[in-house]
Amino acid sequence: MIEAIGLTSISRKEQPPAVDNVSFEAHTGRVTALLGAPGAGKTTALRLMLELQRGRGITYFRGRPLHRIPHPAHEVGVLLGDVPGHPARSVRGHLRMLCAASGVPARRADEVLAAVGLVSLRDERLGTLSRGMDRRLGLACALLPDPHTLVLDDPARGLAVGERRWLYDMLREHAAQGGTVLCSTADPKEAARFADHVVTLDGGRVVADQRAADFARTRLRPRVVVRSPHAARLSVLLAQRARSTQQSVEVVREGGNRLCVYGTTCAEVGETAFRNGIVVHQLADEVGDMGPGAGAGAEISTAQEPQPSSAAIYSQTGPDPETEAAAALDSGLEPEFAPLAPGSGPESEFAPLAPGAGPEPEPPTLTPGSGPEPEPPTLAPGSGPEPAAAAPALDCGPEPEPSAPAAAPAPEAVPAASTTLVPPQEAPADDTPQAAPSQQPTTPRPTTVALPPPVLVRPAPTPLRPVRYEIRRAAGVATGYIVGACVLAVSALTAVLLARIGHTPQPRLLAAWPVELPLPPAALGAGLLGALAFGDEFRHPALAVDRGTVPRRLGLLTAKLFVASLTALALAVLTVGCTAEVLYLVYGSELVALPADWPALTAGWLALVTGCAWAGVLAAGIFRSTTAGLAAVVAVPLLVVPAVHKMTEGLSARGPVPFAGRLKGGLPPRWPFGGEQHLEALLRLLAQPVGGAMALSVLALLCAYAFTGLRSRVR
Repeated sequence: MIEAIGLTSISRKEQPPAVDNVSFEAHTGRVTALLGAPGAGKTTALRLMLELQRGRGITYFRGRPLHRIPHPAHEVGVLLGDVPGHPARSVRGHLRMLCAASGVPARRADEVLAAVGLVSLRDERLGTLSRGMDRRLGLACALLPDPHTLVLDDPARGLAVGERRWLYDMLREHAAQGGTVLCSTADPKEAARFADHVVTLDGGRVVADQRAADFARTRLRPRVVVRSPHAARLSVLLAQRARSTQQSVEVVREGGNRLCVYGTTCAEVGETAFRNGIVVHQLADEVGDMGPGAGAGAEISTAQEPQPSSAAIYSQTGPDPETEAAAALDSGLEPEFAPLAPGSGPESEFAPLAPGAGPEPEPPTLTPGSGPEPEPPTLAPGSGPEPAAAAPALDCGPEPEPSAPAAAPAPEAVPAASTTLVPPQEAPADDTPQAAPSQQPTTPRPTTVALPPPVLVRPAPTPLRPVRYEIRRAAGVATGYIVGACVLAVSALTAVLLARIGHTPQPRLLAAWPVELPLPPAALGAGLLGALAFGDEFRHPALAVDRGTVPRRLGLLTAKLFVASLTALALAVLTVGCTAEVLYLVYGSELVALPADWPALTAGWLALVTGCAWAGVLAAGIFRSTTAGLAAVVAVPLLVVPAVHKMTEGLSARGPVPFAGRLKGGLPPRWPFGGEQHLEALLRLLAQPVGGAMALSVLALLCAYAFTGLRSRVR
């Protein structure tokens, strides 16, 4: 069950908040629709509920706020917008990566793919999926950790009719198995068709909170749409036929050649047009929308319904078409048309008939004393008080007892004339829709006025299996393989050219590192792969939907550094092996002989490539960009190395013993298991300008990353 209490967004530049004190409930085992036109505040309300946006209010998911749930993905499945995955990643690879992040077995990906019907497309790339397939994948991502609650933001937007039907069937099946579904939509007909409960938002406020049957009865009305070049004449003929047959019919002229006829059927309208020789261009059944405030109060709102401009004829007999519309919409079928509800009022006419279209009947006399008054219609039980006309007054019979609960009257299209139908003594003072007691169950408000607690943006959850997640993330796209192949090809070509030119030391020849370049191709490739480790997370935030950030957790950082180190070491070894093999094939064995100090050179080479990878990972995580990570790697030899070189020269100038020798002399003379030899090699490595600069850069980036993580937690 979801309980949203007092959700209020932060207003900007003295503008009213997009969401103002929104409170509602979504019960277990039901599909709840959050209905509203574009700009009504649906997405903002969902983001406040999920703690993705700052504001006020609190939302409980089965009695706990989201930040109190240890693993939110196992409680709430979210789909906001498109699937935020890398376009080159396969469907199955994306789900397996999310399985590692959610801590569920990898076989869960295949089970979800079978449930949403994507087994045949499991090897397709995300960038090639259609709109409907992308929606299916988004639902699969939401269902992957088997959550109890689903929160979806307009999931059927842009889908075909068949895809919509499939999606809503999936949501109803999840609710039938004991889950809770909250889904936003802008189409009231869809809301009445697939939802069990409808919460209507208008202007950032809740204007209606109803069961689906009540929503369909109060807001949606069946009608016949007619297009004809003789619309005015057809309107008069339909009004005459309704009087002669004692039917309750309302004809609404929507401008031009379009008519909307309430309380009749396509067959009757077609027969009337055929008998009188009227050409009809369109004749179809529709369900009319009476506007967001249609069921919210006593005064009828017609914000989205055109005002009628022809005749409205009422009688005292006939079934209730709105009840039939609710039943039809609930079953997923188009409702059949039926006459309007009895008791709508005495037979009257709100607009004069078109001149010249036929004999104009005498309007009924409404002035007291001029003739017998019509008998009051018989009201259905619980249908509410009889609406009374503003002017002239009609005798509507006795008012109901105060103790009897009265439901909101059935919505009718308000005529274009000055007459307005409102229940007696309940006309609202303004245009704000008022809530009806029997159809608007809302969350009880506290008696004391107090601001709800603030909504803070919580950090994104960390992967439960970070190493497995990072391995699947890096291996799921071809970017790493392409970068590695390019590095090997460039290194081999560079080594051949350097050997042909000559005057290049053998260590630099095997590493394909010209003196003119700040870093070898292998180090640049390792730094690029490290920068992509965090850069892709910000470009395609699979871990944090719509947050634009990734969790700054120690486990995720450790996993990324570990995988980047393995990748860098493999790239360094393959580079040396590839260049040595190419040099052996081209120039013979003279250029590939091992030097005497190969252990120290190997350690320095591996440390350089690994340090570049770490610098790329940390810089991309700090600056949230792949380009920034690669720039930090290149800045080490261009900016940091000269500074370190000057610093070491200054320290060495103060005494006859070099700086590395003084470091060695300050340490204990004897180490167990010959450790002093390894320590001496490490000190020599750090004493070099590139080694010292890389160590200082990585240390500074680690401190900056820790600082940014602590700052985000404090916020």
